[in-house]
Amino acid sequence: MDALRAVPSPGQLPLPPALPAAARQLLDQAHRGLAEATAATDPRERYATAHLGALRAAAAVLAARTRPETGRRRRPRSAWVLLGEVAPELGEWATFFAAGAAKRAAAEAGLSRAVTEREADDLVRDVATFLAVVESNLDTLPAAEPARSPFRRPKSQRR
Repeated sequence: MDALRAVPSPGQLPLPPALPAAARQLLDQAHRGLAEATAATDPRERYATAHLGALRAAAAVLAARTRPETGRRRRPRSAWVLLGEVAPELGEWATFFAAGAAKRAAAEAGLSRAVTEREADDLVRDVATFLAVVESNLDTLPAAEPARSPFRRPKSQRR
C-alpha cells in the first residue's frame, strides 16, 4: 500500500514545512520560562528568567532556520548576533535583548541593585510580545491572542 501524502489541490497554497522538534521544544521552554518569570516575586529572578525565556525563543528561530556547520570550527557567537543575521526582521529584538544580557548576569549573580521591579515587569511584558512575534514569524501561532503579562504599566506611562 502506498503512503498517503498531503498534496495541495489545484489553487491551494502548499503547507509550510513542519517546525523541527527542537524548535518546538525550545518554544515550549520559552513559554514555561515566561510563566515562571511571571510568577516570581523577586525582581532579579523575574528579570533573569524572562530574559532566558527570550533566549530560548531566539534559539527556536535558529533551530528552525539554520543547520549545523560542518568543517572547521568557528569562534562561538552570541545567539542574539546570530538571530540578527538569520532573521533580520527580528534584528531590533536581538539588539534589545543583547543589551540586557549583562543585567541578566548581574541579576543571576544576586546583585541587590541589578534590576528594579519596574525593569523586571517591563521585561516580562517585552518577552511575552517577543514570543508572540517569534511564533508568528515561525507560523506556529494558533488563532488566539498572544500571552498577556499581569504587569501593567502605570497610568502615567500608558500610551
